Amino acid sequence: MIRSMTGFGTGSREIAGDHYLIEVRSVNGRYFKSFIRLPELWSHLEADIDRLLRSRLHRGSVQFAMRLRATSAEAVSQINIPILERYIEQLDMVRPDQIDIDVSVDMSSLLLLPGVCSPPGHEDLSEEVKSELLNLIEEAIGALLQMRAEEGKVIAADLLDQCGVIEKHLAEVSGRAGKVVEQYYQRLSRRVAELAGSVELKLNEQDLAREVAIFAERCDIAEELSRLAGHVEQFRAVMKNTDQPGRKLDFLAQEMLREANTIASKANDGDISRAAVEIKTAIDRIKEQVQNVE
Repeated sequence: MIRSMTGFGTGSREIAGDHYLIEVRSVNGRYFKSFIRLPELWSHLEADIDRLLRSRLHRGSVQFAMRLRATSAEAVSQINIPILERYIEQLDMVRPDQIDIDVSVDMSSLLLLPGVCSPPGHEDLSEEVKSELLNLIEEAIGALLQMRAEEGKVIAADLLDQCGVIEKHLAEVSGRAGKVVEQYYQRLSRRVAELAGSVELKLNEQDLAREVAIFAERCDIAEELSRLAGHVEQFRAVMKNTDQPGRKLDFLAQEMLREANTIASKANDGDISRAAVEIKTAIDRIKEQVQNVE
């Protein structure tokens, strides 16, 4: 099944009186790599979330973000009274009559000092909340997968179209390849006859046949045509039957391009050269598309 590596999924829910928003987005990547941003309250879940993402998404660069709007008393940060009092004691030691500046500190500034406020410990949060939160994450990942599957259908249709283009031009090349040697023989025979007539020379027919045989060997593309056709057939099969086919399709596209390049280099015919250009254009399109296939 073809599935894109690009997608976006979201989920939101009220859990234990607090509002959670989960966003998961992914883009192309040769391997799986996750970037996870969590509220400090749930930072201990990073490893669990990474494992969950890896179990559902196999390739791509994945960005995960959890946003929390706390409204319940349990999720409110705790003020460490002893630390706050110690800060105030130290500030009282700085007397305004001993320095040339006024000392004015408001409570909001004090609350920002290190250690004054701390989030509630995750041990204080129930397993039920954690379970609901993980379900919400699954929901967001499911939405991402749905989008990746829908985009994968579009990619698959384009890949099949390009395979059809390649096969169409392969048929043209196959039909033309057999005529190239015969036409070369006729052109060479006429040219030799013209030269022989002007200088009253006679060319050995065996030498002419040898020259034609060398030309035929040099421009023979039957093997390349067969291999390229086989690669296209295998490409279709991988698309249809392989889970996470991206790497295999990328490899097959490279092999297809190699055969097409050989056909183009051997082609000693304008029609074959033009068809080879169309084949290479279709393969380049395939190579571009499979970069986004999981």
